[in-house]
Amino acid sequence: MAEVAEEEEVQRLLPGAERNVRGSQSLLGSPFGGSSLLEEACECYIRAAKLFKMAKNWSEAGSGLQMQSKHEAAFSLVDTGNAFKKADLKEAVNCLLRAIEIYTNMGFFTIAAKHHVGIAEIYESDLLDIHKAIAHYEQAAKFYQREESTSSANKCLLKVAAYAAQLWQFPRAIDIYEQVGAVSMESPLLKNSAKEHFFRAALCHFCIDMLNAKMAVQRYEEMFPAFSDCRECKLLKKLLEAHEEQNVDAFTDAMKQFDSVSHLDHQLTTLLMHIRRSIQGNEQDLR
Repeated sequence: MAEVAEEEEVQRLLPGAERNVRGSQSLLGSPFGGSSLLEEACECYIRAAKLFKMAKNWSEAGSGLQMQSKHEAAFSLVDTGNAFKKADLKEAVNCLLRAIEIYTNMGFFTIAAKHHVGIAEIYESDLLDIHKAIAHYEQAAKFYQREESTSSANKCLLKVAAYAAQLWQFPRAIDIYEQVGAVSMESPLLKNSAKEHFFRAALCHFCIDMLNAKMAVQRYEEMFPAFSDCRECKLLKKLLEAHEEQNVDAFTDAMKQFDSVSHLDHQLTTLLMHIRRSIQGNEQDLR
């Protein structure tokens, strides 16, 4: 019964809001109160949006408009975008983009970055558009870097690198993995993760050319001596040797031994299978 009452209240509010919007449009060029009518209309829409949300009518909840301070308007746009996630993901993205524009203009780059990540997650999980997900992760990384939030920036960049490798854009992935690896090896807290970034970079090199990978491994060892003793580096050397000998069985055994101790995730497995196919003379890989 509460939901019915809330929806009835909404139906009472909306016609008045619409009349005020039309009235404000005709009066905006005059000194007789067009802006106040628009503010009243927005208050009605905000109230209607809240009522619709309470009634679980998520699609209509996205209609709330605001004429508040910039910060309040951005906050309300985010709230409205979250409501739209229940019914219209594209409209949710539009709301978040409008909020991001406000936050960016105000210089709140960390908040803007957070919402770029939210949009990227919508594109990768729901709208299934990897290219747009990449674009928003990249923008989030730039904003985080601007605010010197290195850890958050690196998380976004690693997402970009993973998708770049998935799209066989290996030079792009290599640049990111090497960049994040170089930053990580200088940090006591992140040093342990540097070996993984260099490992992934080396595999991307390997997908381009075996000699590239060999030279990259040598460079990483010089840059980061601890890399020489890690399991990832030892695996790379076994894989390079197997590739030079065109020994598919040795390549496969090295993969299996590593995986029995340190699980190879989907991305790593895909890259390794691509490289193994090149040993077999089958360049028609997973593309």
